[in-house]
Amino acid sequence: MSALGKYFITRIYYICIAAIFCAFILSFLVLYQFVLSDEGVFTTSVDWIVIGSFAITWGILLDSLSVIMIGFVTFVSLLVQLYSLGYMLNDPRISWFFSVISLFTAAMLVLVLSDNLIFLYFAWEIVGLGSYLLIGFYYDREAASQAAKKAFITTRIGDVGLLFGILLIYKSTGTFNISSIIDMAQNGAISESVLTSSSLLIFFGAMGKSAQFPLHVWLPDAMEGPTPASALIHAATMVAAGVYLVARMHAFF
Repeated sequence: MSALGKYFITRIYYICIAAIFCAFILSFLVLYQFVLSDEGVFTTSVDWIVIGSFAITWGILLDSLSVIMIGFVTFVSLLVQLYSLGYMLNDPRISWFFSVISLFTAAMLVLVLSDNLIFLYFAWEIVGLGSYLLIGFYYDREAASQAAKKAFITTRIGDVGLLFGILLIYKSTGTFNISSIIDMAQNGAISESVLTSSSLLIFFGAMGKSAQFPLHVWLPDAMEGPTPASALIHAATMVAAGVYLVARMHAFF
């Protein structure tokens, strides 16, 4: 049993590739069903924390934006992992690399599917953690170690803005539910001052992930990580996360 367990642990990359392949197929099936369906938006939620009248729900939001994003994320991640199989094959830490890549991708999927700002922010932070681990994969190199720290600190600065934006929205609306918040914003139930302030804070958070001036300084150094990780950061996760956030909260802009 010990030998069998060691065999699977050292070849965990096959499990990771199989998982992302299944996720890509499922995203394609979701897209197919979404196109055939007359429903423009599908939401479902369950209560996670309930304290008196205060409740935090775990919700999934499927609309044209999230359906496109899950297909995009799973497709790019699948290509990156397939390429990584050859690129990282002789690296003794290949299993760790694939584990972090999978965590990174899973966090991005939670981010784009979430109908709750709390869970969106949680996934947002896991994406940031994943980038830190991938950029600093070669931690024995001084340049990689410093690049990982720079990316982590710089994006955290933007994340503070996003957190304050979320709290401001909750104070004004009394909910973390994204669908409800968007409806309120479109119907004029949120004051102009709150819309302006929260949109600036949200955009500041997006600037960090999307490497926009002045929070762009981490992106060039991100190439210190393995090439497949750099491709994933630039194409489907970190940079795209900021764009997705602005698109999701479009009613505030």
